[in-house]
Parts: sequence; structure tokens; C-alpha cells
Amino acid sequence: MKKFINSVDSMLAESLDGFVAVHADIVALGEERKFVRRRAPNLQKVALVSGGGSGHEPLHAGFVGNGMLDAACPGQIFTSPTPDQIIEAATAVGGKPGVLFIVKNYAGDRMNFEMAAEIFEGQAVSVITNDDVAVDKSTYSEGRRGVAGTLVVEKIVGAAAERGMDLKLCAKLATDVNARTKSIGVALTSCTVPAAGTPTFSLGEDEMEMGVGIHGEPGRKRVKLTSADDIADQMVGAIMSDHEGGASGHALLFVNGFGGTPSLELYLMYNAARRILQKRGIAISRSLVGSYATSLDMAGCSITLTMLDDNLTALWDAPVHTAALRW
Repeated sequence: MKKFINSVDSMLAESLDGFVAVHADIVALGEERKFVRRRAPNLQKVALVSGGGSGHEPLHAGFVGNGMLDAACPGQIFTSPTPDQIIEAATAVGGKPGVLFIVKNYAGDRMNFEMAAEIFEGQAVSVITNDDVAVDKSTYSEGRRGVAGTLVVEKIVGAAAERGMDLKLCAKLATDVNARTKSIGVALTSCTVPAAGTPTFSLGEDEMEMGVGIHGEPGRKRVKLTSADDIADQMVGAIMSDHEGGASGHALLFVNGFGGTPSLELYLMYNAARRILQKRGIAISRSLVGSYATSLDMAGCSITLTMLDDNLTALWDAPVHTAALRW
């Protein structure tokens, strides 16, 4: 294993110190590095708090800032944040309007955010993201995983909260955006968790894992590596077939890198997916390409499609200023 590291035990703490030093105009660290929060929290609006295991950067700390999250709780690598982290973050940024927890659908995340919501003394509501169509709802006990589409929920609801939307409506909006958002990922290599020191799984030179999760979990199937156009066609096909009754109209196309894929390839995959979707009657009116919900050093990407209406488009376009996303 070759990584820039001093020790496994201090890796997250040192990374957080560096992150906050670079972006000190936007964010600050909570006590004992339990959370990252806006440097100047606005207690007069609904606060958005998310989090999860580290190793997916810039998800979630990179999305703390104006127009998006108010705080993010980083767990250890691929490990859920603890309830006390979540409670302290909610207490630091939550005012009378309440707190919305945005939680990816993983057992540990759900359990710890649910526990935090019960203990938190303020008003809190949780919304679960589960955009991963690679998982068959009927065969996976925990339901579908929350993956890159979580970013879309955080951005759109973050804009609405900034405009003064109340907690109940923010939760309803988050649920609607999640329902409109579908993702699937493909891995060309495994990632290497520093504590393990070896790849999580192995793939042959001519193999890829279709439908992989953001922790390297297996997906739909292991198949032979093929052309980018064919890979994009399989991924788009899985997304479109998940839309009951079909899908048409305007959409956001988001191609996300898993940490080990260069932009050259991500834009190529975007172009392939865009052409396929346009042939299927989907107008791509908004786009995002880059490594935003990663899996350490995994080579691969995911495709996320969110069906838009005029209101959601306006909320997506609303100003955002975070470490990793800004316009």
C-alpha cells in the first residue's frame, strides 16, 4: 500500500485540520473534531446536517457552506459517525426552525442518526436517501443504498432552507428529490482501506463490477470490461428501467468519479450517457461532472439522473458556496 500517511490512527484528524485550514473562510471544526460546521451558522433557518464514514470526500464536509449543509459529521473511514457527534453538530447549528438530518441508507448511519434524533433536545426530522438502483429492493434487507444522489438532495434542499422554507416542507422536498433521483456505479478496481492495507476485492484485468457501492460492496454482477459507450448504455438502461411508466422531460445528469478516475474519462462517460439519454427522450438541462462522492482510490464512476421541474431547476441554480461546490 502506497499512501500519503503518517499513521492510520491520526489520518482523519490530520486531514480535517488541513481541510479547515484551507477553507477557514467557510468552515470551522467542532470540539474534538466531531463535526465540521459553517463558520457563521444561521440559526434563523432550518439547519441541514449530514455525515457518514470518511473516505468519500468531498462528501460531506466539502458541502458545508452557504446554500447547502450547515454541518457534517465525519466518521472514521467507512464507519458511521456516532450519535454524540451528530447531537453536538445539531446543537451547534440548529435554531428554533429545527434541524433536518440527511442520512444515506446504510444500517450504521440510520441507527446512529435515529438515536441522535431521539436524544437531541431540539426539533429534528430525518430523511433517508436511497438512490442506488443497482440494489434490488426486494432482496436487500436494508433497502437501497444512498450514494451520489445524496449530493443532489443536499444542494436542492439547502437552497430551499436558505430561502426560509420550514422544516416540514424541507423534509417533503428532500423526499421528493430523492424519489426523482436514481444512480448506479461501476468499478474498474477496488479501493484500499488504510487500516486493511490491501484492496477490498480483486478484479481481473478484463473485469469490472457493475452496480458497486461506495464502500466497494458488490453490485449486480461482475462482467467483462467493454467499451465506454457500452458501459454507459448498461448504466443508463438500469436507471431508465427503474422509472415505472418511463421517464421524459428535463433532467440533471451527474457523472461522479470514485477517486481514482481522471476527469478525461469522466467527461467521456458524461458524453456517452448524454447521447444515450437524449435518444431516449431525456433533455439534459443541468450537468455536473467530477469526483464528489468517492470511495478512496477506487477507479470507476457512477451516473446519477434527477428528473427536474421548474422549481427544482431554480433551486439547483441557486447560489452555493462550499469548499467543493460553488456557483
